[in-house]
Amino acid sequence: MAMLQFFIAVDVTVVNIALPSIGADFGVGGHALTWVVVGYTITGGGLLMLGGRLGDVLGRRRILLLGTALFGAASLLAGLAPSFPLLVAARLLQGAGEAIALPAAMAVIVLMFPEGPRRSRALSVWAAVASCGLVLGFVFSGIITELFGWRWIFLVSVPFILAVLAAVVFLVPSVRPAGRTPLDLPGSFLLIAAPLLFTLGVVEAGEKDSTLPWLPPVALVGAIAAAALFIRAERRSRNPLVPLRFFRNRPRVLANLATALLSAALSTSFLLFTYYLQDRRGAGPLEAGLTMLPLAVSLVAASVLVPRLLGRWGARVCVLIGIGFTVLAMAAIALVSALGAAGPAMIPAMILTAAGMGFGIVGLQYVAVSGVTEDDAGIASGVQRAADQLGGATGITLYVGIGFTPAWGGVDPFLASSLLAIAGLTAAGFVARQLSAGAAAPEAEPG
Repeated sequence: MAMLQFFIAVDVTVVNIALPSIGADFGVGGHALTWVVVGYTITGGGLLMLGGRLGDVLGRRRILLLGTALFGAASLLAGLAPSFPLLVAARLLQGAGEAIALPAAMAVIVLMFPEGPRRSRALSVWAAVASCGLVLGFVFSGIITELFGWRWIFLVSVPFILAVLAAVVFLVPSVRPAGRTPLDLPGSFLLIAAPLLFTLGVVEAGEKDSTLPWLPPVALVGAIAAAALFIRAERRSRNPLVPLRFFRNRPRVLANLATALLSAALSTSFLLFTYYLQDRRGAGPLEAGLTMLPLAVSLVAASVLVPRLLGRWGARVCVLIGIGFTVLAMAAIALVSALGAAGPAMIPAMILTAAGMGFGIVGLQYVAVSGVTEDDAGIASGVQRAADQLGGATGITLYVGIGFTPAWGGVDPFLASSLLAIAGLTAAGFVARQLSAGAAAPEAEPG
């Protein structure tokens, strides 16, 4: 499960440093390349709740095999894509494979370990692997793109995905689901349509010479309509994608909201690092990837430390610390950009970002799946991951569509993006303070 999580996380960030090479090969650039990044996270985040429901209804082992196979096939297609549209399509399919496989994998872990110190440790390992995958994606991208070409950033994962498929067959037991209920396909469609239309509207609004000036407002209105229709559909459906009873657990709802806001800031910071190193400082793929190593090392250190502190301090305290570190990281990014400092000046911001992710995401993840049962483990995992990915995709969309738009009247894009992130983090801090301490604090870990 951790190996699958690692490569799924790697593919969230592995394209960032390779974007200039991809654009040069296909003759595209700027806003069009945004879809290579956010297409994966939006499709994955939008379908995650359906993926969680599929695992509950059809059996987690079966869904785990299906999603993993789709992810591997899409990775192969992305590496061999002869055109840019086919590459974007492959990224969308990768997101679909992730959405189907990941909730089932996380539900297997949650149900294997009882609530308390053992589950806390298991989820900490799971979150640490995901975080390391996100960060090492930058490093791998730089090394592989420089030495072998950008196509291998996708192809390298294929043999490992085959190994995961074989391991699932032999190691994950097949549990027959209690019964089958109809799936909420309209709700799934609307949940994907809303963020896709939002992204289209914001990104197109940032185009200098758009030939379709009517498209941004129409897309944004469509996004709002799709979101409203999703809520209506869930209220009327006999088998909703997200049962309304799920939202009666206030700590879970608040944890998912804070996750979305924190993930938006963290995803923005990753792209800001890449943009600063390559476009502002002129670093090549290999140099940019290696410069990100302090972020990876710091994240591993935070992942070792946080599980012990989670047991002693409780999730709410860890979440607040994580949000605080992330606020400082965004401020540091804006300061380095304003001073025009060399690439190594970004290292303090990278360390703060790693600490923010290590403390914040692990604590929020624990709260988001607290109190789950066999019946709703999949949907709780899906909602938590959806909040994480859709929040991250929204942050990237605002970063590209607003922060780097001439309409800001010459305001430095790093300052604009940092201010947006800090505003969201401030809101996340207020939300995190309302988390129930009793629901958010696991038992202290021995030793």
